[in-house]
Amino acid sequence: MNAENQHLEGQPLIKPSTTDHPLHEAITEACRTVHDPEIPVNIFDLGLIYTIEIDDAGVVDILMTLTAPGCPVAGEMPGWVEDAVMAVPGVQTANVQLVWEPQWGMDMMSDEARLELGFM
Repeated sequence: MNAENQHLEGQPLIKPSTTDHPLHEAITEACRTVHDPEIPVNIFDLGLIYTIEIDDAGVVDILMTLTAPGCPVAGEMPGWVEDAVMAVPGVQTANVQLVWEPQWGMDMMSDEARLELGFM
């Protein structure tokens, strides 16, 4: 096994989100307002939002990916997500970082997204 693919036993490939924070639901709803222009499903249900971390001061750090590195809106989409999340009352700052590991796959889509796209 090469060093790049090694990770600690039991460590998730995707860092867990702060799901117990009172702002979590509003932030996920804000992420659902952002759409990839080429796909008629929001980026949250597509599985492009990997991690939403929220601290007590209302600082939000988001790790997200794109369906492909060559996505035409790669430079713009993190800003769209930041703008949407910054509109949530209680959010002080939003930092969105693009990551490419783990690579996005169709299995990361919600059932709703699969249904919308005709995969179910």
